[in-house]
Amino acid sequence: MAQENSLVSHLIELRSRLLKSALAVLIAFIPMFFFAQEIYAYVAKPLIEAMPDGASMIATDVASPFLAPFKLTMVLAFFVAIPAVLYQVWAFIAPGLYQNEKRLVAPLLISSTLLFYAGMAFAYYVVFPVAFLFFNSVAPEGVAVSTDIASYLNFVLKLFFAFGVAFEVPVAIVLMCWTGMTTAEGLRKKRPFVIIGVFCVGMLLTPPDIISQILLAIPMWLLYEVGIVIGSIYSGKNDDELDEQVSENE
Repeated sequence: MAQENSLVSHLIELRSRLLKSALAVLIAFIPMFFFAQEIYAYVAKPLIEAMPDGASMIATDVASPFLAPFKLTMVLAFFVAIPAVLYQVWAFIAPGLYQNEKRLVAPLLISSTLLFYAGMAFAYYVVFPVAFLFFNSVAPEGVAVSTDIASYLNFVLKLFFAFGVAFEVPVAIVLMCWTGMTTAEGLRKKRPFVIIGVFCVGMLLTPPDIISQILLAIPMWLLYEVGIVIGSIYSGKNDDELDEQVSENE
């Protein structure tokens, strides 16, 4: 009976955290909705600046002029609300963590948020201008470059997510070292395989051009090196530390 009550209380707590997360996204979305067109124009700026003179974006679907900015605003509202969402995640799992774990999880949540934003910014300010200029420069003669706004939105959201996740490499490494799954020394020995791997990941996550692949692979490799340095501080726990955690929890 006690276990059933505990499960119900956990489910109620989970529902409360999910509702608060959804509310945070809604609060971020409402004011942004009134500037949906301006937000889309800003996101489309790298492509428009790279397009030939006289070219423009097009809408091939009747509802695209409304739905594309609306969808973009919804996704960006979630990105903006990520700190609040992660806080709800933290508040839900915190009671079950040791004191040492709490001290580590909070910085990881903050750093993962900042790294995700950094990845999106890198994609927008560095990758987009270079990639779009390349795409437009290789268009066959006689082909008018007129990108559909819905297709462009799907393209940039994919890259935003890909670069945001790719920039989480240091966080993943720190977690693996801290939990004892691997060590900094072991990661250093795997460096040649990782370098090949990041280029393969760049090939899969980016458009089919060498420029975007390199622009994703190099930051991932550099972040891997940063993760090794930070992860060396958290390379596993010894038995004394585990005993200390147990005694603190008791």
